Amino acid sequence: MPKLIVVNRAGDEKSIDAHEGISVMEAIRDNGFDELLALCGGCCSCATCHVFVDEEWSGVVGVASGDEDELLDSSDHRGDRSRLSCQIMMTADLDGLRVAIAPED
Repeated sequence: MPKLIVVNRAGDEKSIDAHEGISVMEAIRDNGFDELLALCGGCCSCATCHVFVDEEWSGVVGVASGDEDELLDSSDHRGDRSRLSCQIMMTADLDGLRVAIAPED
């Protein structure tokens, strides 16, 4: 099972198990990170699951496109490594992926 490393808003880092085939958002939410609101439940219609992908993983997860890109534009905290965690699906290739939960807008 792939590991996902999550950094919360306080800067605390935790490694969690993330089943293949679920989104990064689901893995974070299911492991008790209350600060990741994910209000739309993963439908790519809010931006409350905004994360920053660690630089070494940016090329692996790719860039935001389409609706995701537009939603990220609504965030005051958008950066080069911003993604909506509901749009990143966990695979064996993402074992060790590190993301930080973005500040709340």
